[in-house]
Order: sequence, then structure tokens, then C-alpha cells
Amino acid sequence: MIVLDKRPQPSRAWSMATPVVAVLATMLFGGLLFAALGKNPVEAIRTIFWDPLFGEFAFYYRPQLLVKGAPLVLIAIGLSLGFRAGIWNIGAEGQYIIGALMGAGVGLALYPLEAWYVFPLMVIGGALGGWVWAMIPAVLKVRFGTNEILVSLMLVYVAEQLLASMSLGLMKNPEGFGFPGSRNLQQYESAYNAELIAGSGMHWGVVAALIAVIFAYVLLNRHMLGFHIRLTGEAPRAAKFAGVRPARLILFCLGASGALAGLAGLFEVSGPAGVVSIDFNVGYGFTAIIVAFLGRLHPVGILLAGGLMALTYIGGEIAQSNLGLPAAAIQVFQGMLLFFLLALDLLTNYRVRAAWSEVA
Repeated sequence: MIVLDKRPQPSRAWSMATPVVAVLATMLFGGLLFAALGKNPVEAIRTIFWDPLFGEFAFYYRPQLLVKGAPLVLIAIGLSLGFRAGIWNIGAEGQYIIGALMGAGVGLALYPLEAWYVFPLMVIGGALGGWVWAMIPAVLKVRFGTNEILVSLMLVYVAEQLLASMSLGLMKNPEGFGFPGSRNLQQYESAYNAELIAGSGMHWGVVAALIAVIFAYVLLNRHMLGFHIRLTGEAPRAAKFAGVRPARLILFCLGASGALAGLAGLFEVSGPAGVVSIDFNVGYGFTAIIVAFLGRLHPVGILLAGGLMALTYIGGEIAQSNLGLPAAAIQVFQGMLLFFLLALDLLTNYRVRAAWSEVA
């Protein structure tokens, strides 16, 4: 018989080891999945994790790590602030979409004006769009006590319908021969989020992600607001005695995560994607949840986890192209990572004891 004994204190060793063990378990069981699909599991794992960094065409794939990783890190940093306080924003995908629509809308409204302030106005619009969308579950929770998980998640589907509507209607390119989608912002110099260093993958979204990591680290470790966030998540009753205002914290955490998700959407639509289209959203908002937990809700950990998830995105695309793996199998592989992370996280707070042995 297996018994779970609660540890007096969470195990620091297991807390550090869990992400590594989860990655290894994902490789193992992911390999079994690929084998069941008739593919060579060793070759598939090598393609996903090795080829983007050291393969024949690594010179092309390495810059893509920054392109794919930046939105994941930016969104995950915002989510981690709320998650640490026990505030669960599951709708970052919707905030990502609305930020892209608002930011792109500013640029398209100013087209064909060529001025230095066009892109900064788009950045403000993107952040504002994500913030407004996140304020809906925030205000409803503060005012009526609604569940922010359900409200933020349902708003993702509303945002997707708005995206489709805009792609087919208000934002459709008048010179696009009737095809859905907006003008290509990559062809509008003042609105284009171009690479800062040619061929590097470094654009303003990458810079924003790095700034967000630094800001979050300072906030959580050097500011009273960060202390309130950590205290609320770890000891809610103590937070009340310490004078923490729950409503204020909810508004801040959801607002900050929404603004960062909106920025991620803006940097994506004005750069790598280039256009507002029906299939613009690719699930970054949901994948960022995995990134946040894989990084242990720590800014530096999230930066590293974002790089790892970007690697699975790029490696997965290579595996689909070279090995014929279905896209769904890659998504299951990424989902396994979150599953094993949460499952193994049990060992941080509990010891597994059997009748004949005890696992520390």
C-alpha cells in the first residue's frame, strides 16, 4: 500500500529537481508515443531538442528561438505574478488576441502615415487592449466574487470570434482581392517590428521580455508589492493581518498579466506574423501557463523555460516536416510536460511511503 505523508516543510531539493525530472519523463513517454505512431523515438527526440541548436540548418533555427520564446516569456511573467498570489488568469490567449487587434488597429488607422510615433502608439494600444480585456474578470471578481478562471477562459472564445470578425470585416485589406486578413504590417515601415540586428531574431518583443524578467525579479524581491503578492499566495490569513488589500492585488495582478499578454500580441502581429488573420493565435497564451510552472514562477526560471518551450515549438515543426509526425502529437508532447511537472510536484510537499520502503 502506498501512503502520502505531508512533509513538515516543502522539499527544496525536489522543488529544484522536479522540472528536470519532468523534462526527462516527457522525453521518455513522448518517445513511447512517437514509437506507437511508427516513428523512431530516438530520432524524434533528437530532432526536437538537438537539430534546432546543432543541426545542419541551426543557423536559421537559432534566431527563431528568440522569436518563439519572447511572447511565451512575456506572457508567462505576467501570469506568474497572479499565480504566486493565488489569482488564476487562464485567459491570457484572449488578452494576447485583443492586444494584437488593438495595436494593429492603431497602425492600420494611421496607414499610410510615416512617422516615428506610429509604432510607440501601437505598443500603447496593444498593452491597453490586453489590460482592458483582463479587467473584465478582475472587476467581476472584485465586485461580484465571480471565478476569474471561468470568466477569463470564456473570454478567450469571445476574443477568437472578434479576431475572425475583424479579419473578415473591419480590418480586411481593401487591396487584398477579397481574401481575409489585414494589410501586411511588415510592408508598413513605421508599424513594422523589424529585427534590431539583421538575422539575429532580436526584435522589440525580445527586449520587452527581458525587461519584464528584470522588472518582475525586482518587484518580487525588492518591493513591498512583491512581498504582498508572495505573502498572499503562501499565507492568505497572514496577508490579511499584514494589511494586504485583496481587491487591489487582484486588479494589479490581472491587469499586469493582461497588459503583458497584449504586448506579446502586438509585437507578434507587427513582426513575425505581420497580418491580422483568422489563424493568428497559435496558443501562446495557453503554452505560457506551462512555461510559468516549468520556471517555478520565478522570473529567471521562466526565461529558461521559455527557451525550452520555444525549442519544442521549432523542433516540433522540424519533426513534422522531416519525420511526418502529426501536429497533434507535438501538442500532446508539450502537454505531457505540464502533466509530469504537476504530478511530480507532489513530491515537493509529500513523501511517498510504502509498507516496505520509504522514498525521501
